[in-house]
Amino acid sequence: MTNRRSFLKTSAGTAGLLGLGSIVSPLHAERADSGAPRRFVFIRKSNGVRPKEVALPTFSQQDKSLDEKKEPLVAHLENHELPEWLNGLEQHKQHLAILQGLSCKMSENGHWSYSSVMGAYKSGRNSLSGIKRATIDFELAKLFPSPFGHVELSLTGNYASFRTGIIAGYSAPAPHQRNYCYADPQTAYNELFKSVTDAGAVDSENQMLRFLQEDETFKAAVLKGHERLKLSNHIQSIESIRERNQKVEKLSAVVAKHLPKIDAVHENGGMNASTPEKQTAFTDILVAALVTGLTNVITYTIDELSTPIKGLPGNEGDHISIHELGHNGGYSGVSADAIREKIRVGHIEQVNTIVERLKAVPEGKGTMFDNTVILYFPENGEGHHSWGTEAPFIVLAGDNCNLDMTGRYIRLPYHGNEGHKTIGNWYTTLLNAYGNPIEHYGDPDIEMARKKLDQTGAIQQLMS
Repeated sequence: MTNRRSFLKTSAGTAGLLGLGSIVSPLHAERADSGAPRRFVFIRKSNGVRPKEVALPTFSQQDKSLDEKKEPLVAHLENHELPEWLNGLEQHKQHLAILQGLSCKMSENGHWSYSSVMGAYKSGRNSLSGIKRATIDFELAKLFPSPFGHVELSLTGNYASFRTGIIAGYSAPAPHQRNYCYADPQTAYNELFKSVTDAGAVDSENQMLRFLQEDETFKAAVLKGHERLKLSNHIQSIESIRERNQKVEKLSAVVAKHLPKIDAVHENGGMNASTPEKQTAFTDILVAALVTGLTNVITYTIDELSTPIKGLPGNEGDHISIHELGHNGGYSGVSADAIREKIRVGHIEQVNTIVERLKAVPEGKGTMFDNTVILYFPENGEGHHSWGTEAPFIVLAGDNCNLDMTGRYIRLPYHGNEGHKTIGNWYTTLLNAYGNPIEHYGDPDIEMARKKLDQTGAIQQLMS
């Protein structure tokens, strides 16, 4: 196989890669002897994923019965058809895992999870005080350092319009500290790429200061005691930007050659861009950030409950409320379930694009995808008004994945039963598999503890 540098210099190689050209960063060059870094992409969706929506339509009667009774089950995907909305991943079945039966009752359920679903704790309604620990994405970013460390993208809104600029994120780098994120493609492009190639064109420090000044949490009236500590933690974000800019200076030349293309519709926050257009642009930025080596871990809120859905195929003229869909409200004669399916199909199109583009980039003896894990999951559990008893995960992982789960549909024992596993167990599995020997990540489940059921440690059947 040709090496990564020579491949990316060819026109055939660059055609399917956002026009990225020859992407070889000094960071990757430094790691040539020690092996490629591992990469993780967390894609959060709202409104839940109902377990029946990921059940395999070609289950045998016996397996269907086990699945409906929520009893343990393993099925090999090569022998089955995928649910219709997952058909976009058909060509990646050998790298796909459907993980059913995890619970998330120790995090916030219902409409929103805020930071809690990625930290496995109760956080309260978007409260800084409730952030108990660094979220799983930040913990993984520590294991595989990069110039940007961790990048968060968020397609959020206020029901009527999309939010723009730098806003409060859902991930957390430390206790009582909320991450910041990029809420529109143009801001993400400027901060990730233009800030590297043309530092004078993007004032990241002032962007962050404006974010802090506009956030109600940091009004002077509440800056007492612990709240003052929270502010000081955010001020560290500004310091981290300064340190980051020093680290990425050596990447400016290579990044300049491989800037993703941002359509004019995204200028000035992209208020007139449709939801699919925004998702496509964010995918381009996400892939470019990984390929250029700016980051190894990205968290992407592809929608949350207040995200307006505009320009959905078949409902192009509708301004769709995800919250209304959760209450079975349809649009233009199309049922809520059908529209929810369309939204999921659009999400999976973006997931498929990420997989295919990373598979097209040679790395070592394989491709960049071989060293990547993508997780698509509901940020609030199994439904619009969820209980947290189930949180289905769609996982795509390359050949160098340290987990033993791809190519399978795996249903774990249901909540409250012997052998049941929580998202805390799942995140412990990820950390243990990739170098953090932590005994257990996350808070315990109260019901499991009441029944004296073991809930500590990794999910051993998923460990390589």
